Amino acid sequence: MKQFKGIVLLCLLFILPTQISKTENVAIPDKEHVLMDLIFQGLSANHYKSVTLNDEYSNHAFDMYIKRTDYNKRFFLNEDIEKLNVYRNKVDDLVKDKSYELFELSIDIMDKRIQQVKTFYPDILKKPFDFERQEFIELDADKKDFANNIKELKERWRKSLKYQTLRKLHTDLEQQEKSEVDSIKNKSFKEMEADAREYVRKSQENFFEQLEKLERQDRVSVYINSLISIYDPHTNYFPPKDKENFDIAISGRLEGIGAQLNQKDGFIKVSRIVPGSASWRQGELEVGDIILKVAQADDEPVDVVDMRLDKAVQLIRGKKGTEVRLTVQKLDGEIKIISIIRDIVVLKETYARSAILQEEGVDEKLGYIKLPKFYTDFTKTGGRTSSDDVANEIEKLKKENIDGLILDLRNNGGGSLQDVVKMVGLFIETGPIVQVKARAGAPYIFEDNDPEIQYNGPLLVMVNPLSASASEILAAAIQDYNRGVIIGAKETHGKGTVQQFVNLDRFLSGDLSEIKPLGSIKLTTQKFYRIDGRSTQLRGVQPDIILPHVYSYIDIGEKEFDYALGWDEIEALDFNKSPQSNFDIKDLQKSSSKRTKHNTTFNLIEENAQRLKAQNEETLYPIDLKGYQEHQQERKEKSEKFKDINKTPIPGLNASVLANTDSLEIANDSSEITRLNIFTEDLEKDAYIYETICIARQMIN
Repeated sequence: MKQFKGIVLLCLLFILPTQISKTENVAIPDKEHVLMDLIFQGLSANHYKSVTLNDEYSNHAFDMYIKRTDYNKRFFLNEDIEKLNVYRNKVDDLVKDKSYELFELSIDIMDKRIQQVKTFYPDILKKPFDFERQEFIELDADKKDFANNIKELKERWRKSLKYQTLRKLHTDLEQQEKSEVDSIKNKSFKEMEADAREYVRKSQENFFEQLEKLERQDRVSVYINSLISIYDPHTNYFPPKDKENFDIAISGRLEGIGAQLNQKDGFIKVSRIVPGSASWRQGELEVGDIILKVAQADDEPVDVVDMRLDKAVQLIRGKKGTEVRLTVQKLDGEIKIISIIRDIVVLKETYARSAILQEEGVDEKLGYIKLPKFYTDFTKTGGRTSSDDVANEIEKLKKENIDGLILDLRNNGGGSLQDVVKMVGLFIETGPIVQVKARAGAPYIFEDNDPEIQYNGPLLVMVNPLSASASEILAAAIQDYNRGVIIGAKETHGKGTVQQFVNLDRFLSGDLSEIKPLGSIKLTTQKFYRIDGRSTQLRGVQPDIILPHVYSYIDIGEKEFDYALGWDEIEALDFNKSPQSNFDIKDLQKSSSKRTKHNTTFNLIEENAQRLKAQNEETLYPIDLKGYQEHQQERKEKSEKFKDINKTPIPGLNASVLANTDSLEIANDSSEITRLNIFTEDLEKDAYIYETICIARQMIN
């Protein structure tokens, strides 16, 4: 086993005074003034990006605050924006003065508008909609202006409520066609339309109840986070309760669905499915899905559009064994209700596992290792680490006399930096693995100093747009050393930054101790750079061989965030490329391209990617019944063509798990047998796996 040397802890020296100086004209500064002061001092001293607080910053911060306050333009009028525009070029001055003038004016206006708008939905939903009237609704807020007056705003709400009712009615009509229950089969259209309106009325009632429960701290958090989001999307302020929720989520102690969420433009999107989680095992929730509503089992669903992310997370969370129903909008626009039974993460699903891949009539035998995440035992109590597990799987595969090795990092969102450095060391002699750089000073270089090579045969690394962070570090290092071939879709996720948490209470003393707790700030302090000097930020890692992918034409990853840190380069390091590499990458690319062009599955994947792109760009929807039904039927028919991609076994491809792959005794454990059967069956249906095998054979021969 290789021994890792040279690891140091990446710690943050938060450069702030031990006690905040007292603001002029105030004996003991107000808690919110201190909060603003602390956060911006910390950003100025420690954030990777140096931001000048000037008019340009002010414009960006102002627009971001308005967007986060009323992204869907359902409350503010143009006249409200004109009033707030007085501060458009003054946000920098407000920050320096620790002033909340813009914030105070905005919530005064918003509270007034909420009370006005609150009267719309009961009035609009009192009578049936005219679903024969042909009209359309624009669903992209960026393509709409703020309403000019109350009449125009109410009309906007009418269309929105009609659209929501139509969606519910359409779903109910489809269910009626399939139902054998008389009470459902015999229900008239008039009754169903009334039921749909009542469903929407209750949803709106709940939405406004949630709005009115917002506390001042909730709104201050939105304001502060809007101001600091200009630094980068991963820099956030966490009030005390939010930080506690975050700690629970990352500790693995949380019982829930196991989906990582982010919020963009008022919508809550799935950014990652946690391996081994309830969502991962259920299989329907996918990255890119937008969560529209959340219901507890059969209870009325709660609308989470425009809801604060932490509030929505509280609805989604719950005890093991309880049901949550998510109304989601898929990438192709389909609205779907997904039922998930909450559970804890099953750790064994996150562990590295291996298989032997072989094609009938072909001599080459390939080893395969699936690594869902980079895990480690931070407690040092003898727990499992991904680098040790991968090394053990390699040893087992070597005993089977494999001709090549495939390391599958698809959908791997990263994890332990220490483990990725050790893992790269399994395939090279010695040398640098990754550079980590703060805003100032020279980069710190993580190196492998052990000359032992665990595996020196042909190596192929599989990635996709959901491969992030540590996965990108490994892929980049293998590529830079020319140690293996990287195979995947256009580019990886592009997460090349390091964040640190700082508890703001550390910097309060004396009289200021009375205003605790303030919460914490998560800020970006460092960036990752490849050993050739290029950043992995934003652009990710471009594979040597690019294959079609469903996300090929959609921004998934770092690119979809506003104000993501940019790509850049620093000085390259000295390193020796692998002497074992005897493959010609251009020949491999040419052969792979020829195969994929004649591969039915890849042609379908490419066609599906183009379809999703076109449907994502379509934002004007019909809201008459006939037009909506025809629109949905057309989309359904188009999607039907792609539902069985990667579900058909590839003729002649066999995957087998080694008897001693798992430490658990599986002979009498039906759940373990089922788990491993699913694992091998999925491999035998995977077109990406088969193409990687074809590439490996060419490398070997």
